[in-house]
Amino acid sequence: MSVLDLSRWQFGITTVYHFIFVPLTIGLAPLVAGMQTAWVITGKEHWYRLTKFFGKLFLINFALGVATGIVQEFQFGMNWSEYSRFVGDVFGAPLALEALVAFFLESTFLGLWIFGWTRLPKTLHLATIWLVAIGVNASAYFIVAANSFMQHPVGAKYNPERGRAELTSIWTVLTNNTTLAAFPHVVAGAFLTSGTFVVGICGWWMVRNARSGEAAKVVEAQTMWRSGGRAGLWVIVIAGVALFFTGDVQGKLMFEQQPMKMASAESLCNTATDPDFSVLTIGTHNNCDSVTHVLEVPYVLPYLAKGKFSDVTLDGVTDLQHAYNAKFGPGDYRPNLFVTYWSFRAMIGLSAGAILLWLVGLWLTRGGRITDKRWYSWLCLIAIPTPFLANSAGWVFTEMGRQPWVVAPNPTGDQSLRLMVQQGVSDHVAGTVITSLVVFTLLYGALAVVWFYLMRRYTVAGAEAPATTSPGGPDDTGGRDRAEEPAVEQLSFAY
Repeated sequence: MSVLDLSRWQFGITTVYHFIFVPLTIGLAPLVAGMQTAWVITGKEHWYRLTKFFGKLFLINFALGVATGIVQEFQFGMNWSEYSRFVGDVFGAPLALEALVAFFLESTFLGLWIFGWTRLPKTLHLATIWLVAIGVNASAYFIVAANSFMQHPVGAKYNPERGRAELTSIWTVLTNNTTLAAFPHVVAGAFLTSGTFVVGICGWWMVRNARSGEAAKVVEAQTMWRSGGRAGLWVIVIAGVALFFTGDVQGKLMFEQQPMKMASAESLCNTATDPDFSVLTIGTHNNCDSVTHVLEVPYVLPYLAKGKFSDVTLDGVTDLQHAYNAKFGPGDYRPNLFVTYWSFRAMIGLSAGAILLWLVGLWLTRGGRITDKRWYSWLCLIAIPTPFLANSAGWVFTEMGRQPWVVAPNPTGDQSLRLMVQQGVSDHVAGTVITSLVVFTLLYGALAVVWFYLMRRYTVAGAEAPATTSPGGPDDTGGRDRAEEPAVEQLSFAY
């Protein structure tokens, strides 16, 4: 393979791997904060135990996410130095804000949350986890803003003397309409992931305790695991509705800004009026003549593109290719149609796992019920990875559909602000990239084993035993002795 192909593989592997942790971190931080809020308000111990239980899992996920995220920034200098030179003046601004504002906010207050269980008053300690949740989501906003510049460059001008983009307005970059559409969609996907994660684990524990036959465990299934699961079920449905509406907004915007991406997502080879939405095709896709649309749905695609059910004409891949040749010069401006088409459907289809879990879980736990059905515990375990995979498929679609651009031209902006992928790669020899690719792949494989081992270990270990005294800081009565510091503090020393 060429240096370009190797560099793309390395960036793709490290990015998709890193994004395993991101949606769970974004969504689980507010959920843990919500659980702790319920404990502070109601005083019910099962909310405290749920907070501590999912807090451990959040810390493990956060630690791995930070470690792999740092590598991502090094990638720009390692394999994409020409891209960094071209867009660094613009791209670096939101990344700097992410580090200076969001990361310091979340890391500082996460430390206070970890070590403050017996040292801070309840309400102050509660504020620290909410600040962590705000910081995590602020971090996501700045990253999405940086990525959105690659999708729709604004707030910059091209300097022909230096051959690079230069920032003209950081506010314009941060309020890019692509950012404002993408960020709510990303957050909704994160909440779907975390809600499914909470429901899946709570459901598994509920069935396990209900089948134990021990009165204390049945009570625990009723009070704690059912309560946590029901909270997660409502998160799933709210996130699902938000995904639908934010996805609709983002889809309409992409039809305007990146028509080639959306035509490729439908394998719409030729311009057509009121084309049907393709559910299933057969063929190689990359050769439009070989694509056969097996199953299609009318009216959906016109509405997705323009908000109308008829009288909508959409450009096809072939016609857009001719137009781009005339506008940007000879070249192949088509993304990989096979990957773009199927990643778009995987993003939508895999989300159905969370929706199925929501329907079944809501029915089985209605009216204060718990269930001991073993098949439900298996459904919980199977459903947990589906939103993770859906989120990853969505980002594969977003990035692969933009190809061959690393900075896609803005159809209504400065046409000089554009860069193709082959123009952004570093001038390395193939052996150098192969070495780093192998090292990163093996290292990330080892980290995946560590992550799974720790998540499984602390999930199977279950929640802490009920406390004999009420945890709290110096302003609370009944504070724990230092020897009884919570396990979440002990766990932190592993990192």
